[in-house]
Amino acid sequence: MSKHSSPKPSVQRTRAGAAALTISLTLAGVLAGTVPAAQAATSPGSASQCRGHGVDATARIRYESDIVIKAPLSTVFKLQTDVERWPAWQAPVLTMKRLTPGPLRKGSQFRWTTPAPATPTTPATTLEITSTVRQLKHNSCILWSGPAIGAGLRIDEGVHLWTFTRVKGGVRVHTAET
Repeated sequence: MSKHSSPKPSVQRTRAGAAALTISLTLAGVLAGTVPAAQAATSPGSASQCRGHGVDATARIRYESDIVIKAPLSTVFKLQTDVERWPAWQAPVLTMKRLTPGPLRKGSQFRWTTPAPATPTTPATTLEITSTVRQLKHNSCILWSGPAIGAGLRIDEGVHLWTFTRVKGGVRVHTAET
């Protein structure tokens, strides 16, 4: 891979693959001030964790991506964990509602909606996702999981991990989803 080439995400598309790809790429697309992605590269299937917990390594549907964002770690982490403001900067997030008051922490819940495009096996739909924070370490990582339900599509327990690491030129954001 050349110095300025981007790593290819490991994507296995099935019913929810397109929706997972849309949501995961949002952070990368909106926060476009990046250094070359090669500096952020990890191998697909890497074992990222948050407080000893991660995504299901045996899941049939998986997605991973990395980006380096030119911003302070505290800014990037705050933006991603301020879930109530997602609709303001993530076009695919249609609605967002915090279900648990107070700061985002282990056990916090939020409900949000996002479109899921049609696939060969499912119609286009809007997914309603109820996420529960399973792990959170300030300025380091967040892991949430929960069901996503739409017309003709149901994901019983999606898991989404975000890790944030200071690197030369900014913050490496790694996301893994199953």
